Amino acid sequence: MSGGRDGQRSRVYDAEGLVRRIFDRADEHGARAVELHGSHLTLPIERKFASVDSVQTYADKVLSLNWVRAQWDRAAAPIRVRSRAGAAAAHYEFENAVLAVPLHTGETAWALRELVILHELAHHLEPSGADLAPHGPEFCSRYVDLVDGIVGPEAALVLRTTLLGCGVRLG
Repeated sequence: MSGGRDGQRSRVYDAEGLVRRIFDRADEHGARAVELHGSHLTLPIERKFASVDSVQTYADKVLSLNWVRAQWDRAAAPIRVRSRAGAAAAHYEFENAVLAVPLHTGETAWALRELVILHELAHHLEPSGADLAPHGPEFCSRYVDLVDGIVGPEAALVLRTTLLGCGVRLG
């Protein structure tokens, strides 16, 4: 991972911020029913994590799912989760297969949530040797596929339509 120009990065992050706010508001108000472009759907519960260990357990379980292993060869490569000193972003280190996630920062643990971890796992699943943009169309499709199969089709619909609405291209 590192290949092409990462021209979609800011649009992907903008879309993800919108999706996280939709899920946060559903949690705050206990109202999981939303209308999205004329469709009525009920948002699934997004898992939240308490520690690096709980993220590690989750990542290991996702990568061991039969359908994930069948779809992406890199699912067989183990990943290591560690805490990240900075609070601005989670990130994935492809060379060492390390997912670095910021823990609690003040009153918030914004990165200790399922959508963020699935984003980083989508980076991990990029084929070895691929020369693709880190947030390009192939990455975005992988991310949506993970959200669809793990969080649920409603969450994937919200993510897909928000990505497209922000001008992100899917592969």
